Amino acid sequence: MSNDLSLQREQRARQLFFEQGFCDLNIFPEEIYDSWRRCLAHHLDPAAPMKKVLSKGEFKMRCDQNAQLLSIAVPFMELLYQVVKDTDFSIMLSDSDGYILKLIGDPSILRDYKHKDNPLVEGSCRSENIFGTNGIGTSLALRKPIQLTPNQHFRLEPHPVSGTGAPIILANGTPIGALSMSGPPNKVHRHTLGMITAASRAIEEQFALQQTNTQLATTKNQLQTILDTFDQGVFLIDSNYTIIDANRTAQKLLGFGKHEIINQSVFSFIKKLDFSNVESAVYDVELSFHTRFKTENFFVTLHRIDQDAYHSFLIVFRESERVHNLVNKYIGSNAYFTFDDIIGESTAIVSVKENAQIAAQNGSNVLLVGESGTGKELFAQSIHNSSSFCNGPFIAVNCGAIPRTLIESELFGYESGAFTGAKRSGNAGKFELANNGTIFLDEIGDMPYEVQIDLLRILQTREVTRIGGTKPIPLNIRIIAATNVDLEQAIAEKTFRRDLYYRLNVLTFHIPPLREREQDALLLADYFIQKYQQPHRQSLLGISPSVRQLFLQYPWPGNIRELENTIERACLLTQEHEISPKHLPINILKGTIFHNSASSQRDDKAFRIQIASSGSSIRPVEAAEKELIETTLKICCGNIKETAERLGLSRRTLYRKVDKYHIDYYGIRKLF
Repeated sequence: MSNDLSLQREQRARQLFFEQGFCDLNIFPEEIYDSWRRCLAHHLDPAAPMKKVLSKGEFKMRCDQNAQLLSIAVPFMELLYQVVKDTDFSIMLSDSDGYILKLIGDPSILRDYKHKDNPLVEGSCRSENIFGTNGIGTSLALRKPIQLTPNQHFRLEPHPVSGTGAPIILANGTPIGALSMSGPPNKVHRHTLGMITAASRAIEEQFALQQTNTQLATTKNQLQTILDTFDQGVFLIDSNYTIIDANRTAQKLLGFGKHEIINQSVFSFIKKLDFSNVESAVYDVELSFHTRFKTENFFVTLHRIDQDAYHSFLIVFRESERVHNLVNKYIGSNAYFTFDDIIGESTAIVSVKENAQIAAQNGSNVLLVGESGTGKELFAQSIHNSSSFCNGPFIAVNCGAIPRTLIESELFGYESGAFTGAKRSGNAGKFELANNGTIFLDEIGDMPYEVQIDLLRILQTREVTRIGGTKPIPLNIRIIAATNVDLEQAIAEKTFRRDLYYRLNVLTFHIPPLREREQDALLLADYFIQKYQQPHRQSLLGISPSVRQLFLQYPWPGNIRELENTIERACLLTQEHEISPKHLPINILKGTIFHNSASSQRDDKAFRIQIASSGSSIRPVEAAEKELIETTLKICCGNIKETAERLGLSRRTLYRKVDKYHIDYYGIRKLF
């Protein structure tokens, strides 16, 4: 029923696109709609037959031009066909223009292909701009592998067919053809795309090897060559659960030679593997393997291959740690910043950078203390990237953002059945995911008191035990913690453990707030202007003198984060060549002009020199104050009462300032 409903949704999505141009991205991905648009741009009709087939002479010329491709690819196609034989699948090879050079499949299927409205024969064209969206033409257009459901094709066939295709591209980026497999959608599995991709990569490698006068392995080893292109371990198992083949990655992962694996029972390596309930496939189950040196966890995918009364199994396995690292990569668990990205020339920040760079060379715990927005994670990432752990993951955990009921399972992981709702295969925690890398415990001061003892044990033993588990997992990680909380006060208030504090407090760095960093605010402002200025507007030259003075006087309670947000806002608002006070948030102007009497009244030597050099009788702060009052009057249509309320002034004070700066509020009022 669910398949029928899914099919109806796909058919409805096709209809909406071709009749109304509507794209339902919940049904089809954007790249499918993009392909359909390209087809329509070439004036293709999804309902019209297409019978463009080369003449015998043209076909022979194409084959001669692609003789090297054929000589390399056909043996791979034949090997792939042995895997899908008698399953109504066909395997195709095309040249770079999408013309089919070789077609292999069950004879009955190939006979049917010849009599279709869109005949699939050698010499027929499957280029996207001629035939529409399909496994060959679209993979060539996208220059990447693709797998299509029947309804994702531009042209619908009377009998639904799923197509899988991968381009064959030389090392210099030149496409020379495509490999494709098509067949009934109910028989397509997740490894079809992997097999076609692996075979196309093997063809690319062989093509490159022939160009450098290197010979491919003998024909009897060609299947092994395909298997060896997988960067995952692969076992082929017969119906008696005996290993009949293993690729090189499997040998490397297990630490055994091929002769020690072949003809052995699979249960010699995987104890808890149950084949009894495998009717088609089982995906990504975490199991323990016996390797030469230890017991190690791998993620296993098991596929059953039925051929008449005979059945066999394909086992693909990957290191758990590698899967975790892959997950880290795609969920953003990486460190992108280095010490070169920490901008500042003040004594305060330079000193911290120098000491942190020295600390990065060892694996000791680091504690970063500083106000919110000072760049603690920037320092954490920089330390990671300058350390021996730089090639491992960088896992950032906000200890204050995880609910108290989940923090233990998030940090330490859990075994199957550890608690109600736990995943059947268990789950790795953040410490386990960070193995061979760095874990950054942000807001450590907000970690629940009862969890701190478990963290202390990890710091002492460098081992983590999953919830519900008994086996400790050794860790090779660096721990960096950060907080904006006074931990000594937290210890006094019994919200933070004293022993944990001393364990973390090996290398402590106080990240200075922006107000203590001399003129770094101006350097950072210039950097953020380059980052956020709008490309379609005139180039921003920087900030005005009055804004420079404001930035130096403002206390920046939100630190660098507040400065960055301020500059981003100004870049969006300004239409001029520099940022002026009117482009700043009112809280910065009020905080500097009206609530910082020291800055408005000071008359130190440096300030007098700046005024004298500018040749102006009005201080930059006063100029900004005048501009703010004028801007607010315009917003309030010249209404003195509303303007005074917005600025937080009494009307008497506002009248005095209007008179002082010769502001014509009557003229402003007349404008409205």
